[in-house]
Amino acid sequence: VQLQASGGGLVQPGGSLRLSCAASGFTLDWYAIAWFRQVPGKEREAVACSSHSDGNSYYLESVKGRFTISRANAESTAYLQMNSLKPEDTAVYYCARRRGLMCGIHAMTYDYWGQGTLVTVSS
Repeated sequence: VQLQASGGGLVQPGGSLRLSCAASGFTLDWYAIAWFRQVPGKEREAVACSSHSDGNSYYLESVKGRFTISRANAESTAYLQMNSLKPEDTAVYYCARRRGLMCGIHAMTYDYWGQGTLVTVSS
């Protein structure tokens, strides 16, 4: 099982980025997939999650209306479209697979993680 996150970079405030998470070794359609982010000195926090079982999604309050999680199961890839980026969105972003179909916000309930991709929002 592998997850490979990509798409990070430097963007100005108000800009957009799309992160990709390429999955291999398992069937993406059978699991909930989430994006977390982490800054130095803080705990990893769940930003968005796509649940398989009911099609619902979870978003951190501060990103609602700006970020969209999606998945292309046939391509074994999940995405995080990030619009209207703010400096406080700066972090290393990780994609992760949860043990089961439903979303959750606790990192300990995710069993496989991508390597992280750095997003820097700065002018």
